[in-house]
Amino acid sequence: MSRVANSPVEIPSGVETKISDAEVSVKGSKGNLQLALHSQVTVAQDDGVLKVSAKDNSRQADALAGTFRSLINNMVVGVSEGFEKKLELQGVGYRAKAQGKSLNLTVGYSHPIDYKLPEGVTADTPSQTEIVISGADKQLVGQVAAEIRDFRPPEPYKGKGIRYVDERVFRKEAKKK
Repeated sequence: MSRVANSPVEIPSGVETKISDAEVSVKGSKGNLQLALHSQVTVAQDDGVLKVSAKDNSRQADALAGTFRSLINNMVVGVSEGFEKKLELQGVGYRAKAQGKSLNLTVGYSHPIDYKLPEGVTADTPSQTEIVISGADKQLVGQVAAEIRDFRPPEPYKGKGIRYVDERVFRKEAKKK
């Protein structure tokens, strides 16, 4: 039995929630998010908290209730505080520049990479070797960060590439003669 679903989701001030039979929508200062509910999960709102429960006592329904509780909590945190991922570029001549809804990367290829940011995600470049991706949707922010990292993942010999700020790259020793 999932114990995650037993804890309620606190709704901070300034966040509106709307619950229908098949969807939960959350609105806050950072944006609006919707989540389609599974048929085995119910959501109820009581005194500023959301409670997620399973419709029956099956293992799958319990697991889905815990999953949907975490997804709803991420939505509430996203529209009130937002999420961000930080990337850093390591390598000679590696640069990043945010230009409106696109991110221009120069990472050692013969051509620059122009990455179009999806709706709801913003990128900021405090310096030429730092990228900060932020948005209300945790899953979308993580997906965008992973796609940018995939343009040039860090390699184990020199450590060049795009990496998360807290990522530790295992370095290999060079081939000996």
